[in-house]
Amino acid sequence: MTGMSESSHHTRLPPALYVVATPIGNLGDITLRALDTLKSVDRVAAEDTRVSGQLLAHFNISRPLVSIREHNERAAAERVVAWIAAGEAVAYVSDAGTPAVSDPGARLVAAVRAAGLTVVPVPGVSAVTTALSAAGLESGQWLFHGFLPPKTGARKAQLQTLAALPCALVFYEAPHRIEETLADLAAVLDNTRLVTLARELTKRFESIVTLPLREAPDWLAADPNHVSGEFVVIVHPPAAATATVDAEAMRVLDVLLGALPPTLAAKLASQITGRSKAELYKMTLALKPSEQNEA
Repeated sequence: MTGMSESSHHTRLPPALYVVATPIGNLGDITLRALDTLKSVDRVAAEDTRVSGQLLAHFNISRPLVSIREHNERAAAERVVAWIAAGEAVAYVSDAGTPAVSDPGARLVAAVRAAGLTVVPVPGVSAVTTALSAAGLESGQWLFHGFLPPKTGARKAQLQTLAALPCALVFYEAPHRIEETLADLAAVLDNTRLVTLARELTKRFESIVTLPLREAPDWLAADPNHVSGEFVVIVHPPAAATATVDAEAMRVLDVLLGALPPTLAAKLASQITGRSKAELYKMTLALKPSEQNEA
């Protein structure tokens, strides 16, 4: 059965732009609603028709594809607006994840809304929330910044504006810039802050590690594979912003770390002081840098 014949079993969708999240790696992460939407729209606008064509083919979906990339987004948006105004349902997908989040799509969404037409989000996978869910941030406060500037000077200047924020900082980074970016993060921010490096999320060689910023360059250098794949970089909040660990709790923790592994030291320090075990464990990462930790 072809994707076209399958779509006949689906109710035709009302005219609108359907912003559809797609998998960031594991194709099993696509939602049932996303599949149903892609089968039911009149056409699919895509960041890269080759990438999205493979996704549609994998799920046996046949729909007309049109390319909307960053360089042609404004002009292509006019066509999409015209299609929707004429009564069509149009889906928009980026190469992976949720469109318009550090991907093309925001201008398209804005153009459709400006024309008084409907935008329907079809939520699903996002690299940001995927990484955050495995980072162990106790505070719900975080700032998603996306990609930092590619050049060191501009990157450091931008980091200076973020350094004082009392929340976690979340970035995307490409493999060819990850070493420079981590070096700049350690230089500008407090290098005892924890950082979670999440790479190749949902893919075969997924890895997620949490360690102090000062140790991140060594972790990258330890294995050539550590530098491959797209990264989500989460710099945890400054200790003062996330912890109310007083001097006595820190003294107890420091003493225990002289004889015990971090997990047990944090557990006992929590029982002695009444402070949060999870927060005390985070502090062990900065106090005992020789102990490597995985998120």
